[in-house]
Formats: sequence, structure tokens, C-alpha cells
Amino acid sequence: MRAVDIIYKKRDNLTLTEEELDFFIKGYVNGEIPDYQMSSLLMAVFFRGFNPQETVFLTKSMINSGETIDLSSIPKIKVDKHSTGGVGDKTSLLIAPLAASCGVAVPMMCGRGLGQTGGTLDKIEAIITQCGFVICGQTQNIVPADKKMYALRDVTATVESIPLITASILSKKIAEGTDYLVMDIKCGSGAFMKNFTDAKKLAESIVNTGNKLGKKVIALITDMSTPLGFAIGNYLEVKECVNILQYCNLNNDYQIPENFRLSSDLIYLSIEIVANMLIMAKIASNFDEAKKIIANKLNTREAYNLFLKNIELQGGDTNYITNDILKANYIEDIRATEDGYIENIDAYKFGLASMYVGAGRKIITDSIDYSCGIELTKKIGDKIVKDEIVAKIYYNNKENLQNSKNLCYDGIEISNEKIHSKNIVLDMVESC
Repeated sequence: MRAVDIIYKKRDNLTLTEEELDFFIKGYVNGEIPDYQMSSLLMAVFFRGFNPQETVFLTKSMINSGETIDLSSIPKIKVDKHSTGGVGDKTSLLIAPLAASCGVAVPMMCGRGLGQTGGTLDKIEAIITQCGFVICGQTQNIVPADKKMYALRDVTATVESIPLITASILSKKIAEGTDYLVMDIKCGSGAFMKNFTDAKKLAESIVNTGNKLGKKVIALITDMSTPLGFAIGNYLEVKECVNILQYCNLNNDYQIPENFRLSSDLIYLSIEIVANMLIMAKIASNFDEAKKIIANKLNTREAYNLFLKNIELQGGDTNYITNDILKANYIEDIRATEDGYIENIDAYKFGLASMYVGAGRKIITDSIDYSCGIELTKKIGDKIVKDEIVAKIYYNNKENLQNSKNLCYDGIEISNEKIHSKNIVLDMVESC
């Protein structure tokens, strides 16, 4: 078997076998197949696509390229959540402790590799046993094929391939030892998938592939045309989540209190995802029962206490949570240019604006300033008067401040008529 013959085959739109994909992935991870041949295959897949069975074969090959985590010693059902990402998308910081406080074991592996070495798998199991959840980076030995392939996809313009995205996400999630998975597929200007049609295709691909690999997967398609919650930027987002866990009380109808109105979309989405996790874990039989359990764990601060315990178990300093230690040196106000109602706050432009002041990376080698970012003071549908503050930019360096301000002003649309915000959950895919 030769790598070039497999490339020829996919180039000509023929179906690859499990053996061929196994050979190619193993050869690439072992260094026997060079980057230029993997790049050729990725480009062929980008243009020709994979059928559902090929996507299953690729995912299996990627899982088998490294270690998998055995969490069978943990008696609880393991359910994870994964988001395709967006502006202000900090739901994991709420979902993991909320689900864990309700009795779900949550092994949450994030996409960015942290390069942990020996003892990591034991540590993951120990932390889950003690507090119910762990949020960690991908180790060097778990799905190494994905780490190498993703870096190559990024520089060969092959990232936006549904089969490749599917295999990348599911290989890590299955390797981490989860029993079930809830996907949050973002859709809109601030998301990877800009339109609903593509988001639905990705949701169906992930659900179908996961089910064929013996994992129950459901996918929510959610709106990311406007930032989620009010905070954009690392420490600001953590503080928003901590504030919710520490102080938000839901009433008997699960209504979000007025003082958490700016976070209402974030809270609502997090509750929806956790409710699905509880049903999958058989802790609740329906959404109403699940939401009652979630509200109780939020209101009694059990989820907040688990959040603090998790930080301590992973060697973190809870002073950064309990005290407002990280603060930017300067604040720039973004003010309304006219009277009216907020029609739109563009997620893509506000995401770029936060990156310009240091909250994100332009290139992989850039450092992040954790104290910087943007806070919204208004959301879609809110009434506004000229010169009223719509957002605040937190920054330490003035170098790119003007670029950030320009994007914020460009990203705010004001209407004469009150606009109602979209539903945060646009659709749900349970089977294909």
C-alpha cells in the first residue's frame, strides 16, 4: 500500500477503506508519511468530501493513533459537552460544575494542547472522583494524529471541512472516556459556521458518526450572531461565570432575575445543555425535572463550591476568583451615536475588537493579556439614548485601541423600533 495511491483515489472521488485510512494515519503519526502528502490528502478531502462511513473510519483511525482514557472505575455516567466556539462563549465554566453538582461525571477535554506529561490520566481520574468534573487540555499522547493534522489544516486552508471537523472533535471526545456527548454547534457571524445550513450539516455529521461509533450524541444548533453574555475576554468571562454561580437565584419558573439580564442568554443556554446531560445520564426523566435539579444546585451554591474545589485540586489559586485581582489599567467607553433600540451587536466585530486589545491571538505565537476585553452594558432590544454607554473596553496598551473602538462602533446597530432577540437554541439534532 502506498500513500500516493490513496491520494490518487480520493482525488478521483473514490471511497477509501478503513485499512487505507488506518495506513495513512499511522504512517503520518510515525513520520513515515510526510506533511506534503498529508496536505494533499486533506485538500482532496476538502474538495471531494467523505461519505459517512469514511468519516467513521477516519475518526477511528485518529482515536487509535494514541492513548485512550479508561474511566470505567468511576461509577457515574460520564457526559461531556463540546462547543464549536464563539464570542463570549464561556458556557463550559458554568456547565461543568452545574452538571457535576447534579451527579454527572464530566470529563471535559479542551481543544488547546497543554503538553502535560506523566501522571495526567491518573490526575484526571482523581479530580473527577473528588469533585465530579475536570477541564483539561489535550495531552501529547491522546489523539496525536489530531494535533498534527490540525496544525497542517490551519496552514493549508482545509479547516472548513465537515468530515475533518467531525473526526477532530469526536476523536478527542471518545478518547477522553466519555459515555455521552452534547454538542453545541454555533451558527452566525461570530461562529465557525456562518449559516444555519452548514451548521445543520455539521451537527448531523457529528451525531451520525458518534452514534456509529457507539456513542450517544445530540447536537444543539445555537445562535452566535451576537456575543453570548456580556463579557468578552478571558478574566472578564471567568468573573461573569463566577458571579452567576455565586449569586444567581432562579425562581420556581426558572426565570432569570433582572440583575442577571445581561447574562440571561448565557444562563439559559447553559441550563438547556445541562438539562440534556442530566436526561442522558438518567438523573432526570424530562426537562422540567432536570431544570428543577439544576436550579436547586445553583441556588444552594453547590455548583459554585465545586468550581472552587476543582481549582484547588488542579493547583490553582482561588484568590483570583474570590478577589478581583486581575484588572486592566484603562477603560474606554463605547457610547450610542443616536437614540433608539439596540438592533444588533455583531459578534464577529466585537470578537476582533477584543483581540486588538490583547484578549485573543492574531497568530499562534501571540501572548494573551488576560485582564483585557470588552463588557457589554446593553443587549439586543434594549432602549438606548445618545451618548449612553453601550460597552466598555478594558485595555493596558493603547497601540491598537483605535482599531478596537472602530470595530465596536461598526458592530453596533441602532433601530427606531424595538427588536426582539433571536432564540438562542435554533434547532436540535438527535439522530440522522
